[in-house]
Amino acid sequence: QVQLVESGGGLVQAGDSLRLSCAASGRTFGSSAMGWFRQAPGKEREFVAVISDSGGSTIYADFVKGRFTISRDNAKNTVCLQMTSLKPEDTAVYYCAAGSGEGDTMDYWGIGTLVTVSS
Repeated sequence: QVQLVESGGGLVQAGDSLRLSCAASGRTFGSSAMGWFRQAPGKEREFVAVISDSGGSTIYADFVKGRFTISRDNAKNTVCLQMTSLKPEDTAVYYCAAGSGEGDTMDYWGIGTLVTVSS
C-alpha cells in the first residue's frame, strides 16, 4: 500500500522558518515528480512547488518564490519543503503529492500537515 506521510507542521510566528518532510512508503518514487500543495481555510487546494524525478528541476508558485525550497532524497524516498520568511497567509494544511511516472498528474497524496503562522 502506498503511503505519503507529512510531518513538520506547527505553530510559528511571522518571519520564522519551518521544514516540512514527506516520507513515502509502499512504492519507490525515484522515477516520478513529487510536489507540495496547500489548502487554506475556505479556499481550494493550490499548487506550491514541484520537483522532477531526479531533483534537477523545480517549479514554484509565484507567491513562494525566494522563500520556499523543495528538495528530495531518492535514496530515502523523501521530499522536503524548506520554508522561510513565513507569512500569516501561508497558514494552510500542506499536502505532499507524487506522480505515477506517467502523465502530468499527481496520483498519490498524503493526509496533510497543518502550518499556522501567527502575526
